[in-house]
Amino acid sequence: MSQFRLARLALMFAAIGLNAAPALMHGASAQNNAKPAAPAAAPQDSVRPDLFKLLDPAQIKPLMDAKNYTEVQNRVTQAEAFPDKTPYEIYVVNRMKLSLASATNNDAMQTQALEAVIASGKLAPADQASFTQALAQSYFNAKNYPKAIEMFKQMQANGNNTDAVNAALIRAYYFSGDYATAVKMQGPVLEAQQKAGKTPSAEDLRLYASAANKTKDDAAYLRGLEQLASYYPTDDYWADLISRGIVRKAGFSDANITNVLRLQFAASKAMSPEAYTELAELALKDGFPTEAKKVVDAGFAAGVLGTGSAAAQHRQLRDRANKEAATDAKNIAAGEASAAKAKSGIGLVNLGWAYVTMDQYDKGIGFIEQGIAKGGLKSPDEAKLRLGMAYARAGRKDQAIKTFETVKAGGGLADTAHYWVLLENHPAGGATAAK
Repeated sequence: MSQFRLARLALMFAAIGLNAAPALMHGASAQNNAKPAAPAAAPQDSVRPDLFKLLDPAQIKPLMDAKNYTEVQNRVTQAEAFPDKTPYEIYVVNRMKLSLASATNNDAMQTQALEAVIASGKLAPADQASFTQALAQSYFNAKNYPKAIEMFKQMQANGNNTDAVNAALIRAYYFSGDYATAVKMQGPVLEAQQKAGKTPSAEDLRLYASAANKTKDDAAYLRGLEQLASYYPTDDYWADLISRGIVRKAGFSDANITNVLRLQFAASKAMSPEAYTELAELALKDGFPTEAKKVVDAGFAAGVLGTGSAAAQHRQLRDRANKEAATDAKNIAAGEASAAKAKSGIGLVNLGWAYVTMDQYDKGIGFIEQGIAKGGLKSPDEAKLRLGMAYARAGRKDQAIKTFETVKAGGGLADTAHYWVLLENHPAGGATAAK
């Protein structure tokens, strides 16, 4: 889950580290205009000349610009060893350490310096929040998640309850292993974004789905996976979504596997060799050789079929699909009369789907609609699902969605229709629905 790491704070530290310079210079100037004083007599908020010589910003800045960090570290080390430092001088030294730590990516020094600066009581109230956030994120980057959580919650309690702070807190819970709290906190964030019409970040969705998966919260995982497939689709997301959201759900019927594979084919850029061959074989078995031909052709085009130990079988399947598709194209019209005379509408539905696979969408949709209207169907909702897919292939999105929404039957039909709606609403998710 490295994609959830917070950005480094180098720029922030670089900015805040040398901001002590004006106060330091002011104190030094005052000292230079007066007689040298004993260390113990130094004013509370000033820097004595000998210490100022080590930390003079006019000398430190060129060293930092030249990346001569060894010399800067040498000066800081001497400053730390300076005897009888006042609280303000300690504060100034730690501000300089913070700048050096930022430039050299020294996480341990950053954290120590930030702790000291915040504890000093010398920070202006306006700076307190930014330094506290820097310390919280420094703890986070050091993987001290309990301390990061403590600091982020402190920030929220003090009124700094921004989206950025909340996001960082959620990530701290996730990386600390408190996945349940991460799910509980991230869920409302995603819901609010959805209601506002905003696209959630892929990072937020991956964190939510991962935390849900680790806590075995299947419902939350599926919600996250649906949004990932919607907004940031990959073949893997779709394969997992179809598996968990349809096939592995209680009550799924193997009789609906062909429709499930049709959905996966439409949603994916490439499937497994087994998925291509199974869908093609089922299409041939059901009397839709043109569909089988398109599936096999897509598998070869994707470089999935025609390779490996099963290459010969793949070529045989392609030859068979090509031959039967050519025959079907010649003879399909001869079946129209018998389908129209049949008592049930199943013949018309099948005839219509065959025409749809041949890209004759209007003709195919008309026959499917006639078959549904005629009735006598063993599974009317499967016919509706076919009609929805036909509308989708024809590019008639609104009609496709309306039709899918009428599919209520179990066994995986309603779930398949639900994910077709998701695909239609987010068509950039893979191959086009008209594939």
